[in-house]
Amino acid sequence: MALINVTNLTFQYEGSYDTIFENVSFQIDTSWKLGLIGRNGRGKTTLLKLFMNEYEYSGNISGDIIFDYFPFTIQNEAKRTIEIVNEMYPKYIYWQLVRELSLLALDENILNQEYKKLSFGEQTKVMLAVLFLKSEHFLLIDEPTNHLDMEARKLVADYLKSKSGFILVSHDRSFLDDCVDHILAINKTNIEIVQGNFSSWYTNKINQDNLEQSKNEKLKKEITRLEKASIEKKKWSDKLEKTKYNTRIAGLRPDRGYIGHKSAKLMKRAKVLETRSEKAILEKQSLLQNVESKDELIISTLEYYSDHLVTFDKVSIFYNERMICNDVSFTINQSDRVAIRGRNGTGKTSIIKLLLQEEIKFRGFIDIGSNLMISYVSQSTDNLQGSLSDYATKYQIDESLFKAILRKLDFSRVQFEKDMASFSEGQKKKVLIARSLSEKAHLYVWDEPLNFIDVISRMQIEELILKFKPTILFVEHDKTFCEKIATKIVAL
Repeated sequence: MALINVTNLTFQYEGSYDTIFENVSFQIDTSWKLGLIGRNGRGKTTLLKLFMNEYEYSGNISGDIIFDYFPFTIQNEAKRTIEIVNEMYPKYIYWQLVRELSLLALDENILNQEYKKLSFGEQTKVMLAVLFLKSEHFLLIDEPTNHLDMEARKLVADYLKSKSGFILVSHDRSFLDDCVDHILAINKTNIEIVQGNFSSWYTNKINQDNLEQSKNEKLKKEITRLEKASIEKKKWSDKLEKTKYNTRIAGLRPDRGYIGHKSAKLMKRAKVLETRSEKAILEKQSLLQNVESKDELIISTLEYYSDHLVTFDKVSIFYNERMICNDVSFTINQSDRVAIRGRNGTGKTSIIKLLLQEEIKFRGFIDIGSNLMISYVSQSTDNLQGSLSDYATKYQIDESLFKAILRKLDFSRVQFEKDMASFSEGQKKKVLIARSLSEKAHLYVWDEPLNFIDVISRMQIEELILKFKPTILFVEHDKTFCEKIATKIVAL
């Protein structure tokens, strides 16, 4: 066991006026399976890069430990996988590598294949297998689930559960619950570390937020009462002050004593109440700093003239004469929420492309309702660049609505002035989601919409779908999201 000590860590990107971390201090035990969570843009990947000493920072990160980062950068993916393994860890022992691969349900024959021909899921597993051979290293695992199907996620979670000594960034609640024993949460104003998995952390977080909300409501009432009392006392004091030179005792002489004294007392009382009010306001401002807002999202759905929107009947899809899925049949009716599930490579995205009427070789029958308006969210965010305003104009959506949705998804106003190319992957995916929610459509087609998106935002999207019940076809490997949302499942 070793300790990693972070002391007074402060960091901001060069040329940026946003401070990512400011005087942050915490301690990590290297035997922990530590889940790192936080909303998009809070600095999760940045923190891992700071551990790797990739950026200059002020403060101190110390510990007798070697850090290693996932994903490993591959320079030439055309090489055989065994050559890539050798680049990652020249000291590997073959039988140990084969053991790790078998734990991840990979055959050793995969080592002789070109790395670029492996699926993303297979590449992920190979990297993890090699990194865990480095027993003396502390692993920094950055979002390994993004290219894993549901079955593979469960397999990798079980694999990680059998290991120790890592920090894992993931937004998949089930995945985190299955394999971590501590949570490091990057909150709005601080970093906290607690023992337990995501569910236990979130339950405690909700309780804390509710407590702060309750305190906040009481303080609001107290502030209102104090402000009202202060105003009244000041009014009485001013009224008495105006009469003190015109009042006579028994009609003989002007009174400059009793009334003046009374006025001064009321004025002093008003000042005391005003001071107490200001103090209460400051106390109120100190609350709610870490309450994560889950503002309600909205969606611009259109009613279709018919209850029936889409039919796939015994559809088989081919790539270069190779059949990738066979006899797929399903219907989409109004308010259906259809999840397409299956391992990577079974044709999930191809079905979506057929629905979008792209040129793909298939046989079978497809019926798509006439004049059906579809809003599509793709897996890729590669083409996002330029300003949000120009993006809204390009897609002919209401810019104010578009930006309001982004604000509710935890975008700061500062982000609105930046080029989208500088956004984190999670922020880019939120741009796609916000654009789709701003579009008027009969059917929403989302292909792995939650990749890189933080847990709180996933919950907001869940609540939106359950409330407005849009007609939606989606591919998603987040088990919890699928269980809550889907009314139909197409299993490939």
